[in-house]
Parts: sequence; structure tokens; C-alpha cells
Amino acid sequence: QLELVESGGGLVQPGGSLRISCQASGSILDDFDIGWFRQAPGKERTGISCTRRRGGETNYTDSVKGRFTVSRDYAKKIVYLQMNSLMPEDTGVYYCAAEPPHYHCSGRGPYWGPGAQVTVSS
Repeated sequence: QLELVESGGGLVQPGGSLRISCQASGSILDDFDIGWFRQAPGKERTGISCTRRRGGETNYTDSVKGRFTVSRDYAKKIVYLQMNSLMPEDTGVYYCAAEPPHYHCSGRGPYWGPGAQVTVSS
């Protein structure tokens, strides 16, 4: 069993930066791929990054490439999403999820955090 909790969301101006943390407790975080997902207002939740387990690479969706960076500290069971050059369209609730590797960060979970609100507005 794994529990995830996001923190660090908030209000930021366009062009600003924000870092969200995903703190895990329970099982071994490195047994799972970690996906970051975003749900914009009135839209479905979509994937923005997928970090493969055990030191694997991170892939990003095109809209955040070069602006968002995932890092991890598995000893502390934390995964970070660093967001730079934020734009209003980055507004939404951000979720981290832990998935078995054969799910390929498809959004099936089974482990999800409750989400963190990020609002990009002047």
C-alpha cells in the first residue's frame, strides 16, 4: 500500500515558477513509475510526465517540455515537479500517481494523491 500527498501549489504570476512535492508513505516508492497529471478547469485529467522506476528516464508531454522538470529523492520518498515559465494554461489541479511499470503512466493508478491547485494569473 502506498499513500501520496502533494504540496506546494498556489498562485503564481505568468512567467513565474513553482515546485510541487509528492510525498509518499508506505510501500517502496521505487517499485513504481511516477506520473504527474493535470486537470484544467472543465477539462479531463491528462498526463504531463512519466518517470520510470529505479532510475529510469522521465518523459514529458510537449506542452511542458523545457519548462517542467521532475526530480526525485527516493530515500525521502519524495518526487518533485519543478515548473518554470508558467503560463495561464498551466492552471489546474496537479496530481501525482504511482503505477506499476506495465501501465506506462496511463492514469490507471492505483495510487493517487489528492491533488494540489496551481493557479497562474496576474
